[in-house]
This record gives sequence, structure tokens and C-alpha cells, in this order.
Amino acid sequence: MKKFLRRNAYRLLLPLLLAGGWQAMAMWLDKPTVLPRLDAVATVLFSPTVNILNTGSLLDNMAISLIRVVLGFLAAVVTAVPLGLAMGFFKPFNRFMDSTVEMLRPIPPLAWVPLVLAWLGIRGLSDWMPFLALSPIWSGIQFSTLVIIFIGAFFPILLNTIQGVRGIPTEYIESARTLGARGVPLLIKVIIPASLPLIVTGLRISLGIGWMCLVAAEMMPGSSSGLGYLIWYAYELMRADIIVAGMAAIGLIGFIMDRGFRKLESRLYWGALG
Repeated sequence: MKKFLRRNAYRLLLPLLLAGGWQAMAMWLDKPTVLPRLDAVATVLFSPTVNILNTGSLLDNMAISLIRVVLGFLAAVVTAVPLGLAMGFFKPFNRFMDSTVEMLRPIPPLAWVPLVLAWLGIRGLSDWMPFLALSPIWSGIQFSTLVIIFIGAFFPILLNTIQGVRGIPTEYIESARTLGARGVPLLIKVIIPASLPLIVTGLRISLGIGWMCLVAAEMMPGSSSGLGYLIWYAYELMRADIIVAGMAAIGLIGFIMDRGFRKLESRLYWGALG
């Protein structure tokens, strides 16, 4: 324990100072609807199975948000990685796609909300798979939410995959071709492994953006669950303690997922150097 504290003292110092400053300011201000005390926030966080404002427990809302982010993120991975590999390797295809990608990329994901709602409405997975309507978690997954997260996560993966392929030394590809590698074997044995560190960097960045899009996506019509909805509903009821608890839950999940990707990224980077 002492070793852990010594190693992480500097990392813990700033959060502890910020928390202390927050608590002191909240006690001085004494307006829980504006700045809640941290003990009130902790009460919400440490009671994760208690129903909050009739929206389900904190754990239920975390699970729904996590599923939404993961589904939107996976949809972005399975489309952006193959497209990025093709654009990075085939120059004519890149010239064909590049102007379209560069026109769509600057559009903020939230700018798509009106169109996505017009196209998809509030339909969800349970409309396609009625048996999911029995599940309190899966019945709340709307297509529009997934699409907004997908748009936010798509472009960082695409651009990093393209850059990863372009960054492969020409000698690698020429050597593989000299040894007879063509087509799929060249893709699997050379291009994907060599570009993997940058692809993983793109996945890590896109996952963070996916979480940023989540709150806004869960505020759209038809949404009745998830951390974003919980935050917005708590705002309408002036429950700042629940708002901060929801924000803390999003930050905690994002932090854990980011650490996982950083470890994977580090291993792939050193593996590529080796």
C-alpha cells in the first residue's frame, strides 16, 4: 500500500486538491442546486443499485450507455478500418474518396441529429428484434443514438488507419512481394501488423469522442435511459448531485477504457519496434 501511495502520490495530489477546493466552495456557497457537496455526490455513486428518479439505478444507466457506445464504436471499427486500409494502400481509390471524406469530416456529429431523427425516428433494436423488448436494457437502444456515436467515432479511426498504412516503409512491402506475398497474404502479414499501432491510436481517440457524443445523443427524443438522459433529467429537476455523479460515472468508464487501450497501444508499439 505504501509503495502504491509513493508511486501515485503526484497523480493523486491534483485530484485531491481539486476535490478539497470543490467541497470547501460548496460548503461556503451552500446552494446544492448550483454546486453540490461531494458527500452528496458520493451518496449517489456509492448506491449504484438504488433507483434514481424512476430512471433505473446508476448501474442500469451505466450499462445502457456502455452498450450504446460499444455498439456505435464497433460499427465504426468494422467500416472505417477496411476503408482506411483501402484508401491508404490504393492511391486511385484514395483520390476517389478523399474529397468526400474531407467534406464530411469537419461536420460535427451533433449537426447530423435533425437528419438522423428524420430518417430513423425513435426506432430501436427491439423494433427489429421484438424479443429484446422484454429486456429493460436492450429495449432502450435506439438506432439514432448509435448513428450519432458511429459518426463521432468513424473519422479518427479512418484517418489513423490511412496514416498507418502510408507510414509503412516501402522496403517492407517490396521485401514481402519479393518473397511472393500478394493480395490477402500481403494484407494480413505485412500491412495490418505494421499499421496496427496507429490504428489502435485511432481506436482510443474515437472511443473518447464516442463518449463525448453519448450525452448529446441520449438527450434526443425517444431516449428514456442512459447516463446522458439521467444527467439531463436531473438538470430539469435541479438535482446537481445526480448530474455530477453521472458525469463522474462517464469519466470513470472512459478512464478505464482509455487505460486499456493505452496498454494495448504500448505493447503494439514496442512489438512493432521489435
